[in-house]
Amino acid sequence: MLKKVLIANRGEIAVRIVRACAEMNIRSVAIYTEPDRNALHVKRADEAHSVGEDPLAGYLDPRRIVSLAVETGCDAIHPGYGFLSENSEFARICAERGITFIGPKAEVIARMGDKTAARASMIAAGVPVTPGSEGNLADLDEALKVAEEIGYPVMLKATSGGGGRGIRRCDSAAELRTQYPRVISEASKAFGSAEVFLEKCIVDPKHIEVQILADSQGNAIHLYERDCSIQRRNQKLIEIAPSPQLTPEQRNYVGELAVRAAQAVGYENAGTVEFLLAGNQVYFMEMNTRVQVEHTITEQITGVDIVREQIRIASGLPLSYRQQDISYRGFALQFRINAEDPKNNFLPSFGRITRYYAPGGPGVRTDTAIYTGYTIPPYFDSMCLKLVVWALNWEEALDRGSRALADMRVQGVKTTARYYQEILQDPDFRSGEFNTSYVPTHPQLLNYSDKRHPSEIALAIAAAIAAHAGV
Repeated sequence: MLKKVLIANRGEIAVRIVRACAEMNIRSVAIYTEPDRNALHVKRADEAHSVGEDPLAGYLDPRRIVSLAVETGCDAIHPGYGFLSENSEFARICAERGITFIGPKAEVIARMGDKTAARASMIAAGVPVTPGSEGNLADLDEALKVAEEIGYPVMLKATSGGGGRGIRRCDSAAELRTQYPRVISEASKAFGSAEVFLEKCIVDPKHIEVQILADSQGNAIHLYERDCSIQRRNQKLIEIAPSPQLTPEQRNYVGELAVRAAQAVGYENAGTVEFLLAGNQVYFMEMNTRVQVEHTITEQITGVDIVREQIRIASGLPLSYRQQDISYRGFALQFRINAEDPKNNFLPSFGRITRYYAPGGPGVRTDTAIYTGYTIPPYFDSMCLKLVVWALNWEEALDRGSRALADMRVQGVKTTARYYQEILQDPDFRSGEFNTSYVPTHPQLLNYSDKRHPSEIALAIAAAIAAHAGV
C-alpha cells in the first residue's frame, strides 16, 4: 500500500483526497500557490509546500511537482481533476522518477486525450462513434467536404480539447468557414495544438457517462451511469445518478460498452466513458482519464469509495469488487454551486465568503473547500461547492435537493443555488425527460426573485442559532 501521497491539485478535490488518505492511514502532502496560502486543503493535509507566487504556474509545472514529491519522500501523486490530471507528460515524468501516478499509464492518457486516436480505438473495439472525419482535418477545404458528406449540423472540435472548450457547432458551410479559424486559435491557446476534427452534431441528445474502474490484473467493472444533460455551453450544472431516462436495457448496454472501451485500451484506475444518446442510438463521445467532478453521486448510489479504489489500484491491488457485487439504490443529484450570477449572464462573482452554512440532514453531502471568511480567488474555476443529495426515489431526491439548497447559505458572493431551486420546481425537469437543450430552452427559469421565501428565512435563523450555540 502507498505510504505518502502528494496531491497535485487544490480546492474541494484536494480536500476529498486528503480525507481518503487519512482514512487509509496514508500521509498527505498539499501544494499551493500564493493565493491559496490559506486554502482549506493546505490546512487539512499533513504537510503543505508552496510552489510559487504565480496563481497558476505552480499547479501546471510537472517537473517541479514531481521533484517536490521526491524531496518530501512521497511514493505517489494524485492529480485530481483539471490542471495536469490528463497530461501524459506528467504521468511519464512520474514513472521516470519512480513516483506512482494515481491514474492510467502515460500512453493511455495520450491516446484517449487525442480525440481522433480515441475514436479510432473505439471503432476497432466495436464501440459506436458519431460519423465524422477519419482523423485530423488538413484544412478548411477538407472540413467543408466532410461536412457536406455527413450533413449539417456538425461539431468542429479541438483534438486535444476538453472541458467544453475548443468546440463549435456549425449549421452551414458559412458558419463552418467562420468558426474554423476560431477553433484553431482557441485550440492553440488552450491546448497547445492546432489540430481539429469534425463530427456529425447529434441534435439535443441526452449526455450519459459511465464510471469505470480497472486494475492492473485486467479486471474492469462499471459503476452504472450518470446523466449530465443539464448543462450550459457544454459546462455541466446538475448531474444525476442513475439517469432517470434510461431503460434497464439501455443501462446494461452503456455499461457493457464502457467496460469494453476500457479493456480495449488497457485502462487502469478510475475513468469515465461519455456517450450521447439519441433515441435508442448510443454514440461514444470521449473518455476522461481521471476522477470526475461528479464521482460523488456514483458513490452515493453504489456505496463505492472511488478515490479509495484509485489509491488501492495504484498500489497494485486488485479491485475490491466484481461486477456482480455492484448494485445501485435510489437517486442522487449533484449541484455545482458556482460563484456566478445567473441573472447577469452567469458573470463570475469572486470575493470574500461572509457567511457559510453547510446544509445537513439525511441524504445530504457537501464537498467544498470554502469556509466563512475565505476569499474565493479570481484565478481558478468558479465552482465553490458541490451539494449532493440522495433519496430512495426520484421525487424524494428532488424535494430533498430543494430543501438542502434552501438550508445552505453562501453569502458575500452570488451563486447558482437559487437558479437550481427553480430548475427543481420545473415540471419538465421533474418529469425526468430532458436533454442537453434544457437550459437554453428554459430561459424563463432565470426570472426568479432574489427575495427569500419566509421558510428560507426561518431556516437561516435556525442555522444561525445552531451555529451560535455550537450544536
